[in-house]
Amino acid sequence: MRQYVIYPLVVGANETDQGIMTYVKDYGKRIWIPISVFLIEGGDETILVDTGLEEFMVPQKVGDQYGLRIMEFEEALASVGRKPEDVDVILHTHLHNDHCENDHKCPNAVVVVQEEEYAFYRNPHPLDHRYVPGLLDGLKVETVRGDVSFRDGIDLIFTPGHTPGGQSVVVNTAAGRAVVTGFCCNDKNFPSTGPAVTPGVHTDALAAYDNIQRIRAMADILIPLHGLSVGRRGRIP
Repeated sequence: MRQYVIYPLVVGANETDQGIMTYVKDYGKRIWIPISVFLIEGGDETILVDTGLEEFMVPQKVGDQYGLRIMEFEEALASVGRKPEDVDVILHTHLHNDHCENDHKCPNAVVVVQEEEYAFYRNPHPLDHRYVPGLLDGLKVETVRGDVSFRDGIDLIFTPGHTPGGQSVVVNTAAGRAVVTGFCCNDKNFPSTGPAVTPGVHTDALAAYDNIQRIRAMADILIPLHGLSVGRRGRIP
């Protein structure tokens, strides 16, 4: 089986409440979370997981305090020898705006998303303001359904709950299976003992709980979408 290396690239940061990450835990604690793009290297294609925020303003002290190199999308790709035009595939964990605002900068990319997620993006519930109409207009979108063997050494795992059609990306590496979670979470969702903590934002809390346990069990390397420890890493493994 082919092995890959994952490069986490921080393309923004948000200040939020820890309870947005961890359901019924740590509400009222203000935190900063990185907004990351993940480059998968090792095959014949340039593959990204998510594309992050297009515009952001983050105080310099945030990067310094948390040990993050926060870059614009183009700068982030250049740091690993790529341009937006080089991107062949964008695998979307879900379609909240902070995960897909730079898609339109990648004119040659095929955007791969779960069928249920794409349908919800096209007709979102008014309660969920994180879906922005038009972000995928004019792009080459391919939908998948359920668990999919996407490429040799890369699997897509249907993990709804945070959103109706979230998908986690399982990548074979020299250190085992690395899983980019298909739902927003950080390091605190995965305590050293006890069950994983349900994401704080969800459309189905029970599915969110079940799927975060499933992902924790299958991963040799966990990659929470908004984990500070992930944002500090230059490469995985």
